Amino acid sequence: MAKQPKDGTFGRHEKVVAVVDLPGVPAGTKGKVMLKGGFTWDRYRVYFDNGVEVPWVERSQLLRPKDYEATTAEA
Repeated sequence: MAKQPKDGTFGRHEKVVAVVDLPGVPAGTKGKVMLKGGFTWDRYRVYFDNGVEVPWVERSQLLRPKDYEATTAEA
């Protein structure tokens, strides 16, 4: 299991969910963070379960699966 960094960012190999539509990835698609980058803001390379890789996903476009389920349960 991937360790969750204490600063609220995503760690390498951590499971995530897209909260917005991305190129080739509809909102709600699960994926895995493969790489973290960026100097002034966090960006991630994510492989999604539908086979699409998105190289620069911003932190605001992703949630952890448990957080995503909590937000969709409220709606």
